[in-house]
Amino acid sequence: MTNEAEKPGARGFFKRLRAKLNVGPAWLTTDIKDLLPIGRKIDADILDELETRLITADVGMEATTRILEDLRRRVARKELGDVEALLGALSSAMLEILKPVERPLAIDPAIKPYVILVVGINGAGKTTTIGKLAHRLLAEGRTVMLAAGDTFRAAAKEQLTIWAERNRVPIIAQHSGAEPAAVIFDGLQAARARHIDVLIADTAGRLHTQTHLMDELKKVKRVLARLDPGAPHEVLLVLDGTIGQNAVAQATEFHKGLGVTGLVVTKLDGTAKGGVVLAIAQKLGIPIRFVGIGEETEDFGVFNAAEFVAALLRTE
Repeated sequence: MTNEAEKPGARGFFKRLRAKLNVGPAWLTTDIKDLLPIGRKIDADILDELETRLITADVGMEATTRILEDLRRRVARKELGDVEALLGALSSAMLEILKPVERPLAIDPAIKPYVILVVGINGAGKTTTIGKLAHRLLAEGRTVMLAAGDTFRAAAKEQLTIWAERNRVPIIAQHSGAEPAAVIFDGLQAARARHIDVLIADTAGRLHTQTHLMDELKKVKRVLARLDPGAPHEVLLVLDGTIGQNAVAQATEFHKGLGVTGLVVTKLDGTAKGGVVLAIAQKLGIPIRFVGIGEETEDFGVFNAAEFVAALLRTE
């Protein structure tokens, strides 16, 4: 099986990730060497400063504490003699957190259609993610159908239709205000009838605190299970990478209510600091399937822990 990093186009995505992640006045753009004037040893003050930077970068208390405990143990063993050793240890500590969630989306070819339910709040990038994911699956030789389950937001169906037309894939949609569970159920029936490989279902954006809307998503899952007890086979939560610790709260509540099986972290270009990915990985351990670093189709790629950490730390 081909390693994801070796696939055509993957290197180009990693190069763009390094160019776009942690851009702007984020903590990691400040040269860590500034912390270590010539001759100064790595001591408690240096680690305290690093701790502050990690928290400021949305890494969160749990992940920061874990990273700093590891670094302090290394300092006590006199393993960190210079800035290169510090960066290497920091990279290793981050990889320990992120490697377990580096699990790409695996479509089981024995399941047709493989149903992916895409959830998240408005503005996180659900519709764009669906369009880019459909493009990716088509490139892998799969057939795809979309279901416009967001029947509440104005223009949601139209925006998804644009992506369906761009990718030249069929879409199942109904009138505004239609029952979302019914639309997605119709999509599953249609995908079955046409022997479609993957059905990607959009849902209305909702705050994780809106109980009645979370109940609507649970209803969608129940209705799908009537036709296929295993559906949805993936509950993909799309998170906006720019909202910091709010993304952790969203992931926690969506996971509690729906059993999220995979994450997409979007908008990691520009002002996003990226540390929130570590916070989510440490707290929840949900597989991170993809990351998004822009609006273009090629700005969407499989999450790779080593490349992500290298981009975050600006190391080669």
